[in-house]
Amino acid sequence: MKEFRKQEIAVLAYRIFLVFVFYQVIRLLFWWYNRNLIKVDGIEDYLNIAYHGTQFDTTAILYLNALFIFFSVLPLTINTHKKYQKFLFFLYFIPNTIGLLMNFGDFIYFKFSQARLTTTAMTVAQHENNLFKVFWASLIQNPSVALAFVFCLGLWILLYKKNKIQDFTPQKKLIYFSSSLFTLIIVTILAIGGIRGDFKHSTRPVNLVDANRYIKNPVQANLVLNSVFSFFRTMNTNNFQEVHFVDEKFIDENIKPYKIYNQRTPEQKPNIVIFILESFGKEYSGAFNKDTKIKNFVSYTPFVDSLAQHSLILSNAFANGRQSIHGMSSVLAGIPSLTDAFTSSPFSNQKIQSIVSVANDMGYDTSFFHGAPNGSMGFLGFGNILGFKHYYGKTEYNNDTDFDGIWGIWDEPFFQYFARTINQTQQPFMTTLFSVSSHHPFKVPEKYKGKFRKGPLEIHEPIGYTDYALKKFFETAKKMPWYHNTIFVMVADHTNQIAYPEYEKAMNRFAIPILFYSPNPQYKLQGDIQETTQQMDIYPTLVDLMGYHEKIRSWGQSVVSPLQSTPIIVNSDSVMENFIIRNYIYRFDGKEVVGLYNKSDLNMENNILSTTKNPEITKGILLCKAWYQDYMHRVINRKLQ
Repeated sequence: MKEFRKQEIAVLAYRIFLVFVFYQVIRLLFWWYNRNLIKVDGIEDYLNIAYHGTQFDTTAILYLNALFIFFSVLPLTINTHKKYQKFLFFLYFIPNTIGLLMNFGDFIYFKFSQARLTTTAMTVAQHENNLFKVFWASLIQNPSVALAFVFCLGLWILLYKKNKIQDFTPQKKLIYFSSSLFTLIIVTILAIGGIRGDFKHSTRPVNLVDANRYIKNPVQANLVLNSVFSFFRTMNTNNFQEVHFVDEKFIDENIKPYKIYNQRTPEQKPNIVIFILESFGKEYSGAFNKDTKIKNFVSYTPFVDSLAQHSLILSNAFANGRQSIHGMSSVLAGIPSLTDAFTSSPFSNQKIQSIVSVANDMGYDTSFFHGAPNGSMGFLGFGNILGFKHYYGKTEYNNDTDFDGIWGIWDEPFFQYFARTINQTQQPFMTTLFSVSSHHPFKVPEKYKGKFRKGPLEIHEPIGYTDYALKKFFETAKKMPWYHNTIFVMVADHTNQIAYPEYEKAMNRFAIPILFYSPNPQYKLQGDIQETTQQMDIYPTLVDLMGYHEKIRSWGQSVVSPLQSTPIIVNSDSVMENFIIRNYIYRFDGKEVVGLYNKSDLNMENNILSTTKNPEITKGILLCKAWYQDYMHRVINRKLQ
């Protein structure tokens, strides 16, 4: 029956299919115009890129066509009439023509920016008064782009009109409206999934960094993406703007963005194993709370506590970000998350010096392990940017009987898989594992119910489970030939649920454990560093221990080097940036320091900015501005090498 609107739904599907077709045409043309900048290894490589680009096309297409789709399925009884179809024609082609212009404009823009069109272009444009001249000159220099645009749009309109809807007025209104409502619900659900990138609970909405999951080098990510997606995904999220507060000499002398550690030459290159532990906040571990004087403190990490007695621990360390992907960038590349996260910014697709790139330069085999579905949390994409040679996720594990049903493979079996896999790896190796089990909804495997201490927080039991998984890993690793000459690092990505008032304090919401351990005594990894440290210190510390004597770009510093400068601890609550420098905490809004607190005032309750003046504070304010200036300059101008 026509009341089921089969004809309208079929034509709607055809019209949306046309959008997908032309987005692939645009992708091919984009590559053709920029083929000297984006290398593709043959047809198979291109088809792989084009196939995965469909995910990003879907999001962009739904952004532009949401109203068209909505009005196409809306039951108004006049949907098939000529005037209504003309209305739909304009509702379809106005936004899609804008999208077409954005993509075609990128054919030329990419040659200058070597990055996809983002909202950053708007920031640049507002300071220019010759945009029309630039636009006109670009058209003159590239007439084929304009001709290709006109041809594509004309062909698109022609194909759109090929499939018309016959006029029909529904007679059986109940069937018409009920079937229309059902169609509207289904379309809405599909649209939500399309805009997010998928329906999986374990993945965040697809972002620019995710394009790196599918490519061989970061430059190809620009071919996976499209201009509409990159523009919309960076709307209202880009606070990346260059600023100028101090001269370069001040930055070089005080921020010291480049460092050299050349005082160590180990007899044999150490293997590096980094555990980034999901939500493993400092407050859960007794070894890191010996001096906090919390009444009736309870630890949920007996193994970590025992290992800490033979390790170098950083008991006053802070996370540089708020989310898992921020932890990855901070730990491995020394790039913190400010108000806007670097990893979801328009600048994430660039070459980055990191512990991964250093290890690659030194001949290490590098790998990343995460038991969640491949690509979860954006790790696969960012891992490709950093240069990991191997990625091992739920797909490679290939045994869903150990899947927790939501996030990934349970930690204990995945940690054992981790040990077995690196045992087959050529030494030296540098590998990172990101755990999954200490995550909401905070479950443990059925066979371990009742085994681990349950505290007042839901997270306490799975923290105990992950601690147990670490214990079992070390029991396995000790039997393997690579174990003795390995440096192990344990660090949380960020904090989570809070039980003690001490950790409700604003700065302590970033308080995390950091631990370095090696069974090899030559590395002398024992003791407790109580000075303020951060995730960003891990990368330079490992570079130092590995015996890498070349210059590195780092805002952190080696905690085992005698060459210490004033530490600048950085993080953000997504509203403002926080800096801990010597005796004070500074709150910075991107332009000015607007809050000053004693270092002991971790809850930032007493702003003493207007009442306290001394040379240390004056210097501290300059250091905040200088650090921020250098960060913005390097990120925006792609100088993170």
